[in-house]
Amino acid sequence: MMDFLLILPVVLSLLILIISSKLRYYFALFITLYVSVISSIPAISLLINFGSTPFVFYIFSTEIIIDNLSAFFMIVTNFTMLTGMLFSKGYLQPYLSKKSSYEIAIHYCNYLLLHVSMLLVLVFRNGFAFLIAWELMAVSSFILILFEGEKRSTLKTAVNYLIQMHIGFVFLLIAFLICQSETGNISFDALKIYFANHNNSFLFMMFFVGFAIKAGFIPLHTWLPDAHPAAPSHVSGTMSGVMIKMGIYGIIRVLSYVHFDLYLIGFFILLISAISGILGVMFAIIQHDLKKLLAYHSIENIGIIGMGIGLGTIGLGINNPLLVMLGFSGALLHVLNHSLFKSLLFYSAGSVYKNYHTHNIEQLGGVIHKMPKTAAFFLIGSIAICGLPPLNGFISEFLIYLGLFKGLTTGTFHNSILMLLAIIALVLIGGLAIFCFTKVFSVVFLGTSRKKMENEVNEVGNDMLFPQLLISLAIIAIGLFPMIFIKPITIIVSGLFKINTDSYILSITDTFSKIGIISITLIVITGSLIILRSKMLKKRKVNYGTTWGCGSANISGKQQYTGSSFANNFSDIARPLLHIKKEYNQISENEIFPAKRSFYTHPEDVFKKTILKIVDFLMMILKKLARLQTGQIQHYILYAFIFILLIFILMYLKFI
Repeated sequence: MMDFLLILPVVLSLLILIISSKLRYYFALFITLYVSVISSIPAISLLINFGSTPFVFYIFSTEIIIDNLSAFFMIVTNFTMLTGMLFSKGYLQPYLSKKSSYEIAIHYCNYLLLHVSMLLVLVFRNGFAFLIAWELMAVSSFILILFEGEKRSTLKTAVNYLIQMHIGFVFLLIAFLICQSETGNISFDALKIYFANHNNSFLFMMFFVGFAIKAGFIPLHTWLPDAHPAAPSHVSGTMSGVMIKMGIYGIIRVLSYVHFDLYLIGFFILLISAISGILGVMFAIIQHDLKKLLAYHSIENIGIIGMGIGLGTIGLGINNPLLVMLGFSGALLHVLNHSLFKSLLFYSAGSVYKNYHTHNIEQLGGVIHKMPKTAAFFLIGSIAICGLPPLNGFISEFLIYLGLFKGLTTGTFHNSILMLLAIIALVLIGGLAIFCFTKVFSVVFLGTSRKKMENEVNEVGNDMLFPQLLISLAIIAIGLFPMIFIKPITIIVSGLFKINTDSYILSITDTFSKIGIISITLIVITGSLIILRSKMLKKRKVNYGTTWGCGSANISGKQQYTGSSFANNFSDIARPLLHIKKEYNQISENEIFPAKRSFYTHPEDVFKKTILKIVDFLMMILKKLARLQTGQIQHYILYAFIFILLIFILMYLKFI
């Protein structure tokens, strides 16, 4: 029976290739619903009945286990994939006349395969089965990125993505094989035996690199800022919302088996996460491409999640259950929160792109006047991602803050310094995120349009707004009723790391209940003031001027702040860390009437630039080595003679 339930969505996904184009979307939606419901039933059942035994199934003799951790990630995955499918109906509408029916069918087929593969990643414990599902996830997402493969840049990005995913795959394969060579078993459960008798740091690092490439930790992130903008917006939302979280799942899963070196590992994760968070948001601020900016914010939020994981791991290392609970609970709640507000932001950006046909922030302006509902959803996502009350981002970041402040008093001086630096890093990340989204919202949505559109711009349809509404309600619900979501997550952490969290849950319940009440009060007061203002202004004649017009009535779109000018001061301060390439012709002293000029800035990712230099160096060596292939038989005999001579020399010197 279970074999049939698993194979059915895969077969149905392939049937999309032959089904009528009129029914294709609804058929894909039906399969998404089927997969979501059939996998959410055991997951929700497990999370409702806390502490119950994990579900164990066998499909084609392969063990499938759904425990609390898997169940949590499955629900996050299902919700995001479902909203992505709903959003795709309106978003793909203009492509139906540009793409062949077969191309649309392949797109939906791979979307469903991505959904199924992520769920399999979460439930397989056998190493080989896990790696097959991991590979299926990489290939299906590669084809989704390739949707507009006729563009050379998209093709290059997709190939780069696939190569980096396979580098990560090799690290995971080697890690599993090392475990198998010592334990005779290739599975996650065998890690418990391996870590009990061997050095923990080395094998953990092998797994960490493999998973961190998928998650997008700096400096292993170079695929992410290009892949997200290249993909369609509903794919970007699901990739950023849940696919990169498969890396986070893998790291937490492996950590649950680690016995020793936990403080060292926790320190490492905290350090690389803080770097990822700070640099991610700094790179985001200087971007001109809206989707690339959001992609860098994914790196920033992976950094915040990582800081929670690092804090929890340090708690394990110093045997402090409170830090374990706050750190891992904050990280897991931020996984859920990020899946919500990041998918919402990508969908909103997709709505803007559908009407304005550009992601370039410098070419957008005054969008709120044409698309007020999209602007409202983007604003909700912006407030949430900045970690501001009363929305969900504040709750998860507050949990991590709470853990870091508790860590200040753990007894050792160096630990207190570490926590203090982490708090400063988190404050810096939050402040820069507010700056970045103030820039984005004001430049893109406020002011006036910067260019005349060929067609009248209107709000997108309800089919694209409805999934954004669903996500917004979830974001608000977590912000107003945090304990409903925090409590199950703390119990997941409790079961995973075998700690008793009952007394600690009670200690934070009061705090978060008060936060919920204050948030509700804040919303009621704000809403009342808006209604009161509206009624008072109704009887008066109100003149509205242009945003940033400073009283002038003759402001054109070109005179408004651009993204570059808004962030100019920041760019100057951050110049030692960020590379911004400028293209312009200097005005000479003799030019009394300067000719028309252009000015362009190009932000550069220093890590990507460094990697490209290494790749270029390797390519140069390979090209030189290729000269050895002359086609002359006497040359090959000479190579063989040199090789044998080299072997004799090494043997004589006793190197071999």
